[in-house]
Amino acid sequence: MTRYSILKEPLKAVNVGVKTFYDSLREQGVNAIHIDWHPPAGGDLRAFESLKKLKGFELEIEAANQKAVSKILSSEPFLVDLGEARSVIPGMRDNLILHAGPPIDWRRMCGPMKGAIIGALLFEGLAGSEKEAERLCESGKVEFSPCHEHKSVGPMAGVISASMPAFVIHNKSAGNTSYTNLNEGLGRGMRFGAYGEDVIKRLRWMKEELAPALKAAIGRSGGINLKAIIAQALQMGDEVHNRNVAATSLLLNELTPHLIDADLGKGVAARVTRFIAGNRHFFVNLSMAACKATMDAAKGIRNSTILTVMSRNGVDFGIKVSALGDRWFVAPALTPKGLYFPGYSQEDANPDLGDSAITETSGLGGFAMAAAPAIVQFIGGSPEEAVNYTREMGEITVTKSRNFTIPSLDFQGVPTGIDLIKVVETGVTPVINTGIAHKMAGIGQVGAGIVRAPMDCFKKALEALAKEMAP
Repeated sequence: MTRYSILKEPLKAVNVGVKTFYDSLREQGVNAIHIDWHPPAGGDLRAFESLKKLKGFELEIEAANQKAVSKILSSEPFLVDLGEARSVIPGMRDNLILHAGPPIDWRRMCGPMKGAIIGALLFEGLAGSEKEAERLCESGKVEFSPCHEHKSVGPMAGVISASMPAFVIHNKSAGNTSYTNLNEGLGRGMRFGAYGEDVIKRLRWMKEELAPALKAAIGRSGGINLKAIIAQALQMGDEVHNRNVAATSLLLNELTPHLIDADLGKGVAARVTRFIAGNRHFFVNLSMAACKATMDAAKGIRNSTILTVMSRNGVDFGIKVSALGDRWFVAPALTPKGLYFPGYSQEDANPDLGDSAITETSGLGGFAMAAAPAIVQFIGGSPEEAVNYTREMGEITVTKSRNFTIPSLDFQGVPTGIDLIKVVETGVTPVINTGIAHKMAGIGQVGAGIVRAPMDCFKKALEALAKEMAP
């Protein structure tokens, strides 16, 4: 090529940043190249300053994050017991109601959370009517606290009261324990804010017959390896947040021989087995608690930017970061977009709700959607989009799991270890697939879909970390 031959080459337009300009040029037949570039932190100067401060600590952060992901990947969560919440959950007492998400008071709670709390008070016999339950909550005689602050998790409203049965999950590698309630099934459930007589009747049966049977079976099993179930379920088409068909079946396979062998009384084993078999979401609570036990093992590591909690209360979205311990960083929760049951639409949806985003925090759920192409029939979208979500989440994570792999992506591991710095730097926020509750109390689930974590809580956490590391 001569010195001036480049001048004889066809001209090309180079577009940097906003892709709509590139698309417009291509529509006009212009030979163009697009470079997908975004300013760090989306051009937010405060966030950019925080990123710049942390640049001087890259080696310390990398070492701390490797320590955190090592604890995550080596976790061994086992289902070991079941008991009344007041007996097994730390700090639980008769007038305390646990809920999903960051702290919130009765006045600010969303409709479905209020409905779930009303249901819990009716279930406990602390109130005889909806109005009486509301007055009790307004009086201050009932206390509220996040599940996460009691080593617990609950789906959607996440409400756990004193006499409800709770699973006990022990992380054998780290020695810590987590807890969760039992799943009621789809549709009108207390976790979605419904509290009619049908809901209360089912909760009472779960307490009086289901829980003792499961406790006996778990005891006879010697402990059930939840990590093994999750790993196998991913190979069978689950992502273990909104799709738990395989995981629930695998759990039932583990439990059934022990249910049969236990002395449960006439017909009990059959009724329990039918209930679990007919509730394809039964495993989700255990998936959440397994992820809670896993992520708690990685908290409190100096200089680590790994997220240990993502959770929502229907009003606020909250995160916790390993290096920042138990501090919450919150921003307004966004509203999911997805598929709705007949008669309902986006107008009926409550903003994002539930502790179940702990699964995404651990690399499952929305991060593992490539493993579950059928999930799109429940939440909307296409199998290709499911794969793209998993690939995109690789941009904001530190590693890939060696235990949880995806067949359709040549058995590569799910993206694991959300990095606070990468989220803010790239502008890519975690994707979550989730159930959708009606915004009014007493109605229940109206659909399922996809939602993103709000960026503001990540920027707040980044600023706090920069102040702590580089005052």
